[in-house]
Amino acid sequence: MWIATAEQCKKNDLDASEVYGIPPIVLIERAGLAVFENIKQLLPTGGKIVIVAGKGNNGADGLAVSRLAIEYNYHIDVLITALEDELGSDCRTQLMLARAQGVRPIFCDDARYARKMECLGAFDLIIDAILGIGGSGALHGSVQCAISKINRSGVPVISVDVPSGICTDTGADLGDSVWALRTVTFGLPKPCLFQGIGLEHAGYWSVADIGYPSPLLQNPTDARVTSPQWVLDVIPERLRIVHKRDCGHVLVVAGSKTMPGAAVLACQGALRSGAGVVTIASCRTTLETVWRHLPEVIGLELPCDLEGNLAGNAAEVLLETMDRVDSAVFGPGMGQSSQTHKFLEAVWENWNTPSCIDADALNAVANGLKLPDCEAVLTPHPGEMGRLLGCSVAEIQSDRFATVRQAVDILKRTVILKGAHSITGSDEMPLIVNSTGNSGMATAGMGDVLSGIVGTFLAQDLTPYLAAAAGTYLHGLAGDECAQNMGPVGFTASDVALKLPQSRAKLSGTCSTRSRVQSLPPSCSL
Repeated sequence: MWIATAEQCKKNDLDASEVYGIPPIVLIERAGLAVFENIKQLLPTGGKIVIVAGKGNNGADGLAVSRLAIEYNYHIDVLITALEDELGSDCRTQLMLARAQGVRPIFCDDARYARKMECLGAFDLIIDAILGIGGSGALHGSVQCAISKINRSGVPVISVDVPSGICTDTGADLGDSVWALRTVTFGLPKPCLFQGIGLEHAGYWSVADIGYPSPLLQNPTDARVTSPQWVLDVIPERLRIVHKRDCGHVLVVAGSKTMPGAAVLACQGALRSGAGVVTIASCRTTLETVWRHLPEVIGLELPCDLEGNLAGNAAEVLLETMDRVDSAVFGPGMGQSSQTHKFLEAVWENWNTPSCIDADALNAVANGLKLPDCEAVLTPHPGEMGRLLGCSVAEIQSDRFATVRQAVDILKRTVILKGAHSITGSDEMPLIVNSTGNSGMATAGMGDVLSGIVGTFLAQDLTPYLAAAAGTYLHGLAGDECAQNMGPVGFTASDVALKLPQSRAKLSGTCSTRSRVQSLPPSCSL
């Protein structure tokens, strides 16, 4: 499913009318019906609802909701954050229809408006129909006051299309923004549902079909969200006659005397996601740690000094294996010593095998190390991305979509910006926003497991772009399995790695066909 910016949504509205002959009122009526269906889910036996509406199309949607609600005998109040003569044409039409059905909206210049705003806590549900995708610039006046009072009311909120006060394209707060329990968005998901404070304030969100013609929804944009079927179509199918060498040989260059566990986790990620052979290249202490947990892993001991730092000829030892492996993972737990930097520099000068570059290898790149001349996936978290681009974490997180595009342009490689709804970017390709994963995965070692998964898919001849997107999805799916079966907090990276085979089997079981049907997975359609 494609992700649409505010400008693209406005164009779809215009094209629906001018190209396909669908009057705006039809879309507004269907939007109102979609929101009302959510009202019935939350208040199936009726209740007191207040609709706080703006002057534009979002307000028109809210007025359409009011007519449906009053028809089904809900107690309805409508508060409009503008003057009547400020209403747009579509909103004015809905006002006329609502009044004809008995709705009596209260405008912000009415003495009753302020009293009603102070009593929002007396309602069972608030419908936020103030700004929608039209929100831009700093909030002020009656709009800002209404948003503040909605948030202080303690009453559940359904936001129409986008939580008011959230920038549609970045997810940034425009000074204040509605904190919704649910958001019903229309046609296509918006970037604000995946990043910034919009990710939190949207609550549980769903995409409602309000009658946009199919070609408009299928027009490619510059970002899309993963679906189970898309991922199943991407990952290699395991044939019955397959040999372990056909499933890819992953070389993991990771770990150190003080951080051997990172190597264990990266190797686990590779094995559990389907690699045929995994080799760990590191110091002796790391190899012994890996073998205690994963006896299936082959060891390649790299020369080290007494302190566990890589010795001068370690690069030569590693380069001898390059032609025998299908992919490599560099970085987890390697440390940031000068010896590590020199080792990677010597290896990468001659390295041409597809690689996943993570953790301390990324820090070396941020310190000036030149990337190898090979296909590669870089997997930074926001802190590492900040070091790569020379900016703060706050700047990275302020617009994650734009950050990934900038990183791809500068680094000329496929990039995964990790975090909630990890984003994959590659040159001249749409961004891919991950739809799996949960906050319980915010714990040490998760990125190491991901690097092993991406290494496996690279070894199985997926392009870096597809390996990154599919690997991120499978990683998040395993995390969701852990959250469901073990609890939302307290599971570990090792737990996620162990869930990878089950998650892949579940993915195959829920996607019985190989057609390229695009739809949001259940985890994103709440």
